[in-house]
Amino acid sequence: MELVCPAGNLPSLKAAVDNGANAVYIGFQDDTNARHFAGLNFNQKRAQQGLAYAKAKGVKVFVAINTYPQSASWQRWINSVDMAADLGVDALILADIGVMDYAANKHPKLNLHLSVQGSATNTAALDFYAQQFNIRRAVIPRVLSIKQIQQLATDSPVPIEVFGFGSLCVMVEGRCILSSYVTGESPNTFGACSPASAVRWVETDKGLESRLNGLLVDQYKAGENAGYPTICKGRFEVNKHTDYAIEQPTSLNTLSLLPSLAQSGIAAIKIEGRQRSPAYVAQITHIWRSALDLYQSKPQAFAIKEQWAAGLEKVSEGTQTTFGAYERAWQ
Repeated sequence: MELVCPAGNLPSLKAAVDNGANAVYIGFQDDTNARHFAGLNFNQKRAQQGLAYAKAKGVKVFVAINTYPQSASWQRWINSVDMAADLGVDALILADIGVMDYAANKHPKLNLHLSVQGSATNTAALDFYAQQFNIRRAVIPRVLSIKQIQQLATDSPVPIEVFGFGSLCVMVEGRCILSSYVTGESPNTFGACSPASAVRWVETDKGLESRLNGLLVDQYKAGENAGYPTICKGRFEVNKHTDYAIEQPTSLNTLSLLPSLAQSGIAAIKIEGRQRSPAYVAQITHIWRSALDLYQSKPQAFAIKEQWAAGLEKVSEGTQTTFGAYERAWQ
């Protein structure tokens, strides 16, 4: 299995490459990618530098152009596709059918990967993208169980990539409208679940409040971990009880499921976190590289090392982890 790691900037790219990534994925500095935050992502010069660094060490570079253009902004997505092709990247990660059609026809030799934002969770969907746009890989949303992934990997016309670690999304990616409902900016078109311009932190007598476009998302007591405010991970009053009604702040961690994932025949493990620091990227990449190497050399004796578990928990959202939808006891 390939280890595909996030690179929100050049230092993160170098950290991933130096710590054992087989591939890194980047985005350009606009709303064509789903991590559209100030200070992140690559202009053409930085992308060239990153590509040179990765290629010199045999690491692939994928470019995420995985949001959905509107009619007035179409040209930006086309320009991004053309720039990625001119740079000589190893693959484009795409979600929008129109963008895929353009890339497949204009750059037929360029590898196309279906983004998690494409929301393909069954064989029929993957067949469609493979037949119409000749995709070479599909990134699967984080809503399937291990059994469903195994079945999908067996029947899929293309290799599949699954998320192994990072911020967990409980929605079917590409279909969430929570942010657009509150801020008017959709993660599917703008590229951010909670645009930074709409985020406010306010100290009050009751503690630190996080607000999104004026809406109270959460309130933190002194010493309590405060996460970046997204609606799905906010606390709400339901039946006079205040708690995380949709999802707790937690990170997906499938390291102990690695044997099952490997036996499923998936092509790659993806690490989430282009918005995270180079130190985070270095630590996560190093741990997962070590685990993958150990499994490959001694699959029957594979076991999680204590320092791996501690290292992953330390950088997890809310300092806690979950299998998410991967493990369902009732199935």
